[in-house]
Amino acid sequence: MNRRELLKMIAAATGTALVGGQALTAFASGRAEAVLTDEDVRLLDEVAETLLPRTDTPGAKDAEVGDFMRVFVRDCYTAEQQARFRDGIARVEAHSRAAHGVGFLALDAPRRGEVVAALDREARARMESEARARMESEARAQVETQSEPQGFTLIKQLTLFGFFTSKVGATEVLRYVAVPGHYDGNLAYEPGEPAWATT
Repeated sequence: MNRRELLKMIAAATGTALVGGQALTAFASGRAEAVLTDEDVRLLDEVAETLLPRTDTPGAKDAEVGDFMRVFVRDCYTAEQQARFRDGIARVEAHSRAAHGVGFLALDAPRRGEVVAALDREARARMESEARARMESEARAQVETQSEPQGFTLIKQLTLFGFFTSKVGATEVLRYVAVPGHYDGNLAYEPGEPAWATT
């Protein structure tokens, strides 16, 4: 799977383009201060593991996705995007406490799954509502506006991006071929096989 295919997959899974993706080609190196704490990273690891759990293949924690998010948010997000990301972390905790009376880290796996599923439904409903409003607005005024994704959507995007670009995600979950490799224009494919990853 190449970078373009991964970005398309993330957009399809989260309903919006990867925020901060432009910084992958035009890297901003001025921000060095920490945006996420160690406790934030622990929470993000557990949210990511809920989204991509370890099964017969590695999970998100095996790929150290929480640490990846800390670096990506610090180095690739604007201050406003960082604030929205931190709001996503706060929403995970708030929803967990409202639904179960304790923070996310104190929940068992099934309840963590409930929290993540509820936040994902909420984020998708918001995006669909904003898309309908944009379409109605465009029909009246021909004005296009782009809404910014919710904090939980940013967490989900970076979980997918961080996992599938990690060593374990690319080599133990996807089929891996180092570049340069040889060209095979008629490669056999069996339905259900994982996609390919290259470097």
